[in-house]
Amino acid sequence: MSPVRRDDDRSEPTTDEAALSARLRRLGERLGQHQSDRLSEDDHRRGASTDASGLARGFQLTAEFVAGILVGAAIGWLMDRWLGTKPWGMIVWLLLGFAAGILNLIRAAGVVPKNTLEPPDTKK
Repeated sequence: MSPVRRDDDRSEPTTDEAALSARLRRLGERLGQHQSDRLSEDDHRRGASTDASGLARGFQLTAEFVAGILVGAAIGWLMDRWLGTKPWGMIVWLLLGFAAGILNLIRAAGVVPKNTLEPPDTKK
């Protein structure tokens, strides 16, 4: 049962209305906090997508991998022609090119840091 209001009590809220308005205020505050958290997460996502689009990143990684294999195969083919070791130079250098392509792919993806000439303990 809700309390009956008289005409002269219109300015004073009932206890149910006061409780409801307090709950609505708390809900609004929680929603405001949740929206600010979502906006900060969206900013992080937007920052990553502005560096390079997904398709461009895929082409870059593919080119890194294929270039390593092609360079290894070319060196093997040239070594075979020069030394006369018909399939072995191509096989060995193709495998080395594959390994170099994988390493380039991992470095370009950011999993392994790029190679530097300074030892890790002498960083400034």
